[in-house]
Amino acid sequence: MADAVLSRRQILRTGALGGAALFLGVNLRSADVALAAPGDNATFKPDAFIRIASDGRATLIMPQTEMGQGIYTGLAMLIAEELDLPLDGVVLEAAPASDKLYGNPIFKVQATGGSTSMMGYWMPMRKVGASARAMLVAAAARRWRVDPQSCRTEAGAVLHDPSGRSLTYGALAGAAMRETPPTEPVLKDPSKFRLIGHSHRRLDTPEKTNGRARYGIDAMPAGVRFATLASPPVYGGKVLAIDDSQAKSLPGVRQIIVLDDLVAVVGDTSWAAMRGLAAIDIRWDDGAFANVSTETLYNDLEQAGRSEGAIVVDTGARDSLIGDGVISARYELPLLAHAPMEPMNCTVHITPGHCEVWVGTQVMTMTQRAAAEEAGLTPEQVTVHNHLIGGGFGRRLEVDGIRKAVRIARLVDGPVKVVWTREEDIGKAPYRSVYGAWMKAKLENGKPVAWSHKAVGPTVVGRWLPPAFNGKIDNDAVDGAAETPYDFPSSFVTWVRHEPRGVQTAFWRGVGPNLNIFATESFVDRVAHEAKQDPLAFRRVLIGKHPRARAVLDIATEKAGWGGALPPRSGRGISLQFAFGTYLCTVAEVIVADDGAVSVTRMTTAVDCGTPVNPDGIISQIQGGLVFGLSAALHGRITLVAGRVQQSNFHDYRVMRMDEMPRIEVHVVRNAEAPGGIGEPGTVSVQGAVCNAIYAATGVQLMRMPIDQALIAKDLQA
Repeated sequence: MADAVLSRRQILRTGALGGAALFLGVNLRSADVALAAPGDNATFKPDAFIRIASDGRATLIMPQTEMGQGIYTGLAMLIAEELDLPLDGVVLEAAPASDKLYGNPIFKVQATGGSTSMMGYWMPMRKVGASARAMLVAAAARRWRVDPQSCRTEAGAVLHDPSGRSLTYGALAGAAMRETPPTEPVLKDPSKFRLIGHSHRRLDTPEKTNGRARYGIDAMPAGVRFATLASPPVYGGKVLAIDDSQAKSLPGVRQIIVLDDLVAVVGDTSWAAMRGLAAIDIRWDDGAFANVSTETLYNDLEQAGRSEGAIVVDTGARDSLIGDGVISARYELPLLAHAPMEPMNCTVHITPGHCEVWVGTQVMTMTQRAAAEEAGLTPEQVTVHNHLIGGGFGRRLEVDGIRKAVRIARLVDGPVKVVWTREEDIGKAPYRSVYGAWMKAKLENGKPVAWSHKAVGPTVVGRWLPPAFNGKIDNDAVDGAAETPYDFPSSFVTWVRHEPRGVQTAFWRGVGPNLNIFATESFVDRVAHEAKQDPLAFRRVLIGKHPRARAVLDIATEKAGWGGALPPRSGRGISLQFAFGTYLCTVAEVIVADDGAVSVTRMTTAVDCGTPVNPDGIISQIQGGLVFGLSAALHGRITLVAGRVQQSNFHDYRVMRMDEMPRIEVHVVRNAEAPGGIGEPGTVSVQGAVCNAIYAATGVQLMRMPIDQALIAKDLQA
């Protein structure tokens, strides 16, 4: 603060900023914003997001984390559009930890996930940009003594065409700080968009290609040492005893840390730490879950499915689903790991009264609070430096790694970088839970007159964000079941909460719709088969009053050549969905060999996510989502024996390889609706589309993922 006393204008401006912040769901009356001195050379700081220096350099304080989904570019486009700035003139800076200033408008906490970034920030970011533009125009008009309505903005400048005068935003930065933000900023007419709706290269690409990009694993504070750790192989286990005599003699090994539930080695290099850990003989107390197996998890799931559950939707189907004409099926999903390409890591430096953390996280304030709790400090005493993330998929919505790193750092003199091995993370991480869906439908005259969907699984939301869970229904767990693209005459949707034994469950890319879209779309094909109808024609009848769903269905099936000739034992399958605020349809094409091996040869997707902010980014996200979903459908499975995970690395936890890749086509539907989510819908659509294609090719409907080659071969022989 430059002056000891606030002027009346500053007080009024501060109040106006607070009012303008209401549409953001955040309070912008921070010291950084409210107390900025409005000198002519000052930086223009109208809110918590925009900074325009006197040299014209514009900085966007980015509230969301970039983990490959392109949100750094997407949100920057919104600001640049409304501010009339060139996109390549916007510099991005990761926001500090603050729910108050940077809380996701949907979650109300500072979190990146659930495909909510564009949905949540579509209007707030545009209003922030429009408000700043109005203040810059007002400052120029005041200087020229003209009507602000006679001015316009272009390429980072305010222009007054009648007099031919212009001023750059940099030249107006100080004066604009004296202006009062508009209560209701006027947004740009979509017909005048020059950025939104046009494909743009991502802003983070240059630094990712020239090596300057900084991921969490690249953090190297002065004097840093390196650590790696081993956790109990069975969930809930403890350290019983260790023999570290060999490890202590290895060069570069500086410290061996033994806590109740982990053993860590600190070394001069990461290699020294890894060698040291490998040389330690650790005896574990396996605890209460030593007898849990994959069979145990599925038996428990089946038992849970016998419960009635909480009613989500009830429009009269319950009493209809008895007697003749009732079709039933059960669909199941396995445990899955996230396996992000950037290994889990966290660098921590604890000094008296302060904790500094360098990490790539999807949850800045949760990270700050977790570090504070483990360090015995207040959140205000913890500084979190967020970085680019080399893959999150929900894994970095968790703070278990931050807690362990801080506990280790408390015993280390100086900064320490803790890096998880691939084996440690795949073998002992939080997992996507096992899930089950019990489906029923009743046919009359070839049409379903009643539909029932019971989803069974845990509430990750209940643990991760308790205020979002009412104790009865987890909205994520029933997403894709409570609302579908279909108009069933009557429906009955329930949810059974079931927490699996011996594992920690977590969000995984696609969250609840992974189960519900797989079950719904597989069962639609099953019911169409029973009704002796083509799956496409059957869906068209069911869609009814959902024109956006019909549009993506028609586009995807037309582009895929639905009904066209195929080689023997080949098939096409449809998956249609409404999830994350987005309509999407994928058509998969497969060939099934005599031994049951499945080759996915082509995938065609049509997506309507509302206004396509960056069409090229949307296509990339769908492509990536399809590959992620294919990896899970073809290979993904975490199995337990005696409480221990059997998979350890990519040799036995497979992902798609180049020779398995199908041809992928993505068609983006353009409209003026508010944007929906795009990071997860592609992943969700894969299982149903591929399994329905296998069903079409062989008559075998798979009800548990991943695809079981042996089961297909057995059924083909039968």
